[in-house]
Amino acid sequence: NNMWSCLAGFIEPGESIEDAVRRETLEEAGIVCGEVKYFRSQPWPFPMSLMIGCHARAESTNITVDRTELEDARWFTRDEVALMFTGRHPEGISIPPPIAIAHHIIRAWVEEGDGVFD
Repeated sequence: NNMWSCLAGFIEPGESIEDAVRRETLEEAGIVCGEVKYFRSQPWPFPMSLMIGCHARAESTNITVDRTELEDARWFTRDEVALMFTGRHPEGISIPPPIAIAHHIIRAWVEEGDGVFD
């Protein structure tokens, strides 16, 4: 399986959603983020959690993967990701299915680009 998804993590006590997105992205991938925009939420029964989806604007492009948290991380263009939705990515890469909030976060970015921040 060659599926790629979004970064994820948990909010710390007393932390805002936006700060959690910035912290997790920095910790897991070494990417500094500025603007964070709430997208939508999804109940998740394992372990009785609420998944909160956001889009974040990267302020850096260098990636430093925390191998204890992630198998890998990389950038994709919108055109590449659009190919993933149709099963035509040249590397056979796919995205999570529609049951996952990551699918919808990714789809919104492919369809709207920077419009996700409006």
